[in-house]
Amino acid sequence: MNNKIADIIKASISTKESILKDPVLLGTIDELANIITSALRNGNRIYFCGNGGSAADAQHLAAEFSGRFYTDREALPAEALHCNTSYLTAVANDYSFDVVYARLIKGIGLKGDVLVGLSTSGNSGNILKAFEAAREKGIITAGFTGETGGKMKPLSDYLVNVPSTDTPRIQESHIMLGHIICQLVEEQYFGK
Repeated sequence: MNNKIADIIKASISTKESILKDPVLLGTIDELANIITSALRNGNRIYFCGNGGSAADAQHLAAEFSGRFYTDREALPAEALHCNTSYLTAVANDYSFDVVYARLIKGIGLKGDVLVGLSTSGNSGNILKAFEAAREKGIITAGFTGETGGKMKPLSDYLVNVPSTDTPRIQESHIMLGHIICQLVEEQYFGK
């Protein structure tokens, strides 16, 4: 059993080492932190969406911005789009689960906002529709995906495609990279 545990930890480390060796991906993380900082300085908001474990990760990252990360500071306008369960279940029931995020983006999103979609496959229908709606409104899209980027790749202004096809390793890396972006944005925005 201990070998199995060690192998899982090694696989997680290996994925992160692959990220470290990818200058394009590291550059995208840096660019995305700058874009988010700029959007916030311009009075825009950051929205997050995902499904299942990726919804939990979306909510986690939104809370890091709206709560705090390292420093005691003012809240930043960020939210996970799935947190209003009355809205989510009504729209899923009355229309379709595929439009739950797109409908909300059409209703509250503004040009210059940033929409971060987390999907390990890059093929989640409701996130694809949200990215399409975001494009129509001039909202910046950032796709957090696995290796290929899936169908989100051409819809993402910024693609954070973790070099793995293993869902748990991808999700672990999404949180790590999301935390890095939170730290960089917090430092840039608040000058710390």
